[in-house]
Amino acid sequence: MVKLEPFQENDFDELISWLDNDELLFNWAGSLFNFPLNQKSLSWYMEGSNIVGVSSAFIFKVVDIATGKSVGHISLGGLSKKNNSARITRVLIGNKEFLGKGYCKLMTEAATEFGFTKLNLHRISLGVYLQNKSAIRCYEKAGFSCEGIQREIFLYNNSYWSMMEMSMLRRDWETKKQQIKSI
Repeated sequence: MVKLEPFQENDFDELISWLDNDELLFNWAGSLFNFPLNQKSLSWYMEGSNIVGVSSAFIFKVVDIATGKSVGHISLGGLSKKNNSARITRVLIGNKEFLGKGYCKLMTEAATEFGFTKLNLHRISLGVYLQNKSAIRCYEKAGFSCEGIQREIFLYNNSYWSMMEMSMLRRDWETKKQQIKSI
């Protein structure tokens, strides 16, 4: 089990240490940040976030409940009040101790539950680079469905990366929750 805690300034150094190379940073944030990640960029990233009813972005540190250790980072942004939608972004299991153990699914489920319960969303989407096969499997296990592929959308090191668009609707989430309860 994991819990989401608001990402704060005292979490900056840990995140910076996890994103220790240019390709990992690009995979995590696209072209939003330049390598190396720094305190100033993260301060900008945090501005106006994490206030229910006000913010358009919710940025979280993910903590393993059993051990109290930091697992990673996830955000829910692009909040549209008009459309009752948001987008999961910047998913990272930074603590290598938790890689390959199902924590991506737990993190995604926690962010999704936050979006549907605390923000009363109708739809949550995300984008994942096609070469990130483990993340695609994670999101599928968490209940997200593929909507399509944006071909060669980003250029990184003279190579174009394609992105899979995925989403979950509130009714999909509610059905998944009912199936789990009936087991």
